[in-house]
Order: sequence, then structure tokens, then C-alpha cells
Amino acid sequence: MPLSLIVSRRHFFFLIGGGAVLAAGTRSVAAAETRIGRLIVESRGKGTISQRIDFLSSALRGTRYQSDTLIGGPWRSEKFVVRDDAFDCVTFCETVLAASIATNRSEFDSVLRTVRYHNGIVAWGERNHYFFEWCQHNVENNTCRWIPIVGAVDIEKTVDSQKGISKRRFAMRVIPSSVFLANRNKLERGDIVGFVSRQPNLDFFHTGFIAFGKTGALLLRHASKSRHRVLDERIEQFVTANGVRYVSLLRPQEPRAIV
Repeated sequence: MPLSLIVSRRHFFFLIGGGAVLAAGTRSVAAAETRIGRLIVESRGKGTISQRIDFLSSALRGTRYQSDTLIGGPWRSEKFVVRDDAFDCVTFCETVLAASIATNRSEFDSVLRTVRYHNGIVAWGERNHYFFEWCQHNVENNTCRWIPIVGAVDIEKTVDSQKGISKRRFAMRVIPSSVFLANRNKLERGDIVGFVSRQPNLDFFHTGFIAFGKTGALLLRHASKSRHRVLDERIEQFVTANGVRYVSLLRPQEPRAIV
């Protein structure tokens, strides 16, 4: 595919690794878009958005993990990326959430833009860089709602981990991990759980969906960097292994509520 500018060999391979649509990458992205459309059609037979998310996220298990799949930066033009052949934890949630809301493939792009960008505007400055802002904006547009749990506490975070994004201070209502695990009866399949970072300059370090095993085990369905793919993992083990102190919980809403 011809490029609009001459790039070095090093930059050429950087672009491939970052998800640019080149050569074989074109085929994988086209296949991904076909896959999305098929899964959306298959999911429409599920009664609720919770059931659709569970179906879609389950169908994507085994998909490889890849960071930096989005294209754009403070000094680089933002490109709208659609793919389901590789995810990080946030793009996995975005893709599944958008597919659960869209009624067909033609609607999917519009919904994904609304989920990923503030006001659906494809621009670096409008991308939800911090997951707390991702949550806030998707509550504001009625895509999701906060799940209230008795025992939640208020904390504050000053974050500055994103290059080109000004320092932010967030007042966050979060749920202690012990309270979260003790309230599993309040959770539904497809709820979105965010894990608060212990680092002082970062809000969340990971996210995924609530799922349940055949015997009722509480699971995290997520794109795992350490395991290199989308998989199910017992949440208790994840919380213990990562020293999780706090989480946030969101529940996706039926599409009729979206403004």
C-alpha cells in the first residue's frame, strides 16, 4: 500500500507493530470486521445487554493481547481504529460494549466512537486516556451507570502518566476489594470492573468484565498482558496476586438509554 510520506525502515516496522493497515495487516483487519459483524448478528438473539456482553466476550476468548493498538498522539494525527484480532484491556471492553449495543455492523463504528472518545469526536485530546474519565464519560452518555455498593469510600488521585496530557486530579468513589468480593450477589455478567492502581500518578491499572463459571465461580474476563490473550481468571486470585485495594464497578445500559 503506498504511503503518503517516506519513512525509515525502523519507522516502517514501528507502524506495523502499532496496528497500521499494511500488507497482511489489511487482511487481518478486514477479517476482524467480518467477525464483528457476524458476532453482532449472533448476539441479537440474546435477551439483555448483560447476556449479549457475556456471549460476545466469551466468543473473543483466546484473542491475543497487544498494547498500543490505537493510532495517534500529541504530535501525530488520530486515526479511528477498528479491530478485534488483538486487544489491550480497554480496547477489549470497548469493542465488546459497542458490539453489544449496535444492532448491526453499520452502527458499530458510531457506537465505538461514542464509547472511546468524549462526545464521539475522533481526536487525541478527546480520547478517554484515563480509565476514570472513560467511566465518567460513558456514564454521562448513558452507556453505563455506576453500581452502588454499601461500604464504598472516596479517594483522590493526581495523575500525570500520559504524555501530552495535562496533570489531572480525580475525586473517585471506589469499593474496597474485601467489600467487592463480599457483594458478589450484586454483580451481573457483563459488569465492568476497574482495578485502582497503587501508583500515585495512575488511576487504574486494569479492567475487564464480570463473568461466572459453570459452578458459579466469580471470574474476570479480560485481555491479559501477562497471559498474552483474552481469558477467564478467578477474580479472587487476580485481586490477591496484584494486591488490589480498590475497584470501581459499572453496569452497561440497554441502547435505548443512549443520548
